[in-house]
Amino acid sequence: MVRKKGSLILCGAFLFVAWNALLLLYLWGRPPIGHLGEGGGAEPGGKEEWGVGRGKVGRVNLAGEVIRLAEEVEIQLETQKKLLKQIESNRAVWARQKDIGKRETDDMKEVKEEVVQQPPKTPPPLKTSVDVSDQTEVRQTQKPVHTAAEGPPVEHVATERKEEIIENSEVTTSASSPEVVIPILVIACDRVTVKRSLDRLIQYRPSPELYPIIVSQDCGHAETARVIGSYGEQVTHIRQPDLSDIRVRPEHRKFQGYYKIARHYRWALNQVFNTFLQSTVVIVEDDLEVAPDFFEYFRALHPILRSDPTLWCVSAWNDNGRDALVDPSKAELLYRTDFFPGLGWMLLKEMWDELEPKWPSAFWDDWMRQPEQRKDRSCIRPEISRTITFGRKGVSLGQFFDQYLRYIKLNTEFVPFTKQDLSYLLKEKYEEKYIKEVYSVPLVKIEELQQGGTLKGPGPFRVQYSSRDSFKVFARNLGVMDDLKSGVPRTGYRGVVSFLYRGRRVFLAPPEGWTQYDVSWS
Repeated sequence: MVRKKGSLILCGAFLFVAWNALLLLYLWGRPPIGHLGEGGGAEPGGKEEWGVGRGKVGRVNLAGEVIRLAEEVEIQLETQKKLLKQIESNRAVWARQKDIGKRETDDMKEVKEEVVQQPPKTPPPLKTSVDVSDQTEVRQTQKPVHTAAEGPPVEHVATERKEEIIENSEVTTSASSPEVVIPILVIACDRVTVKRSLDRLIQYRPSPELYPIIVSQDCGHAETARVIGSYGEQVTHIRQPDLSDIRVRPEHRKFQGYYKIARHYRWALNQVFNTFLQSTVVIVEDDLEVAPDFFEYFRALHPILRSDPTLWCVSAWNDNGRDALVDPSKAELLYRTDFFPGLGWMLLKEMWDELEPKWPSAFWDDWMRQPEQRKDRSCIRPEISRTITFGRKGVSLGQFFDQYLRYIKLNTEFVPFTKQDLSYLLKEKYEEKYIKEVYSVPLVKIEELQQGGTLKGPGPFRVQYSSRDSFKVFARNLGVMDDLKSGVPRTGYRGVVSFLYRGRRVFLAPPEGWTQYDVSWS
């Protein structure tokens, strides 16, 4: 490293000397600036400005020419001085970025060797600063955003409304911190009840430095903006610059809101990954309330997500997480699922780089559930949800809310996930054990479960479905959600849906030997 630094400095010095030598030769060989044949010297003052005259056409007073050359050389030297300062500044940034990249590579090697959670170390403080500016000034000026490597500010690209994007714009990460920074991105619009969501996030957040909260607001709703702004330096408030309507097919005019949501998600995620230069993010919406161990949950599962290529997200949500369907004594229980749950989920930058170029114009969550995006990858989800939704009113007009969502149980017991061995969630370990457990339990009829008296023991038991219709009938009768997206049931893993029914563990499962989902079941 020292040798490379010396080489860079030597190279810069050589370029500096060579440039000035060429510049001096050029300036001596160049004709004077004044007009030949006139009485004046260098414009615009002529001989009155210089105080000298010419004896012959084309001859210039030597003293005047030397003074002119000296002034121009001084200007060029000042320019070169600035260039050298920029080179030195960039060299320091390159060195820091290289050090960060090396450390991340070493961390990845350690995770792949043994994915065992250790108690978190106390990191150096992360600098999170919020610049709350007058909105009128924001419209008139462009504000720099400091990068995660604490390098020079990155200027926003000049567009018609780009000046309004960032109100509180600095999220900086200490390059020497051994802990991964996990930003929380809150997608907001026109709900003033975002206060409930932000209050819980701030209440349970163990470290503002490790979990900076970025609120991205669409819609331009002034009252909601005031609520977000009232948190001052506790959050970073950014605003979607494009509030225009989106041209859609006539039959999709009623879905305009879904198009705007997809546009907002794309913009906000690009801000987190490409402007704030973060490596991961947890996305929540403005109508979600989080559990006390919300941050602990994602902190512990981050290395699992990063080390297992068969995973593509971690979700805090259980679609079948109603009080009667979950085991309150198993708050630590986690699953793999083939169904993308959303509603509080972690995404890595590498995955966003894959998804962003083909991001849909609307219905982004169902698009995520298509085989072309999922690519047989799974998510992690909990037995008991770490988020609940309190927003009945929205673009979906309360779909599922009254029947399902309002009854989802929120975890209240703090589980120290970072002190647990979660390597059982890696595909090789999980699949062998889980599938063996499912198909080794007694196969029963749904009538036996409903009557209950003929069954012995607390379970678990297995109910088998063989078609789309039989799945829907059984799901409705057992109280779980019966819809399928691209053929995948909610919370399903290899077609298996796990839940409690009248206190007994039940696996609603396809026949043994299942191979793949049938998209025609949607």
